[in-house]
Amino acid sequence: MDAVRVALLREVLAGTEWLTATRRFAGALRGSVVTHGGGLLLVGTPEYEPWHLAAHLVDEAAWSGTPELAPTLVRHDARPTDPAHLAVGPGRIEAARRGETLLVVAPGDAGPLLERVHTARRAGVTVLTLSTTTDDALTAMAHETLTVPEAAELDLDTVQHLVSAATGENGPSPRGRRRFRDRLARLAETVTAPPPTPW
Repeated sequence: MDAVRVALLREVLAGTEWLTATRRFAGALRGSVVTHGGGLLLVGTPEYEPWHLAAHLVDEAAWSGTPELAPTLVRHDARPTDPAHLAVGPGRIEAARRGETLLVVAPGDAGPLLERVHTARRAGVTVLTLSTTTDDALTAMAHETLTVPEAAELDLDTVQHLVSAATGENGPSPRGRRRFRDRLARLAETVTAPPPTPW
């Protein structure tokens, strides 16, 4: 989803709690990662790999001039023969230390992750979760959580787009490519706004 589509989606969601919730969560993510100078780990469940969110965060890191936002994607079925950026396995979570941030995307059961996340949290890792349920052990371990109930008007994938876009926006406006992107988003909002009321 590009900047224009995100701007359109935000316009549709104006007045709902989703914009506030995704910006709050994105602010917590950015604050944790930037404060510690990077170290963002991103993991899903064995059934759901958040590679799309990883790609968007890499883009946001480049556009916002904040390289700390580029995550390391942790994969449950990573193999040593995979390319380096795809070869990081779940053992990396247990090896995480204070100052690092772990973002867990969990639609459904996160049971296989719980012990590793608990180990990381005890080591001082900041844990954030994007999930579809509030009543589970993973949510209880998280420092910050954003829940997308299955009956919600948005799905988890759409919320990930809103979070990644907001993550790149929070904080002071950087120079360069990001300013062009801001102008593009403002243009999209202007073009899609209703015409002024004639007097």
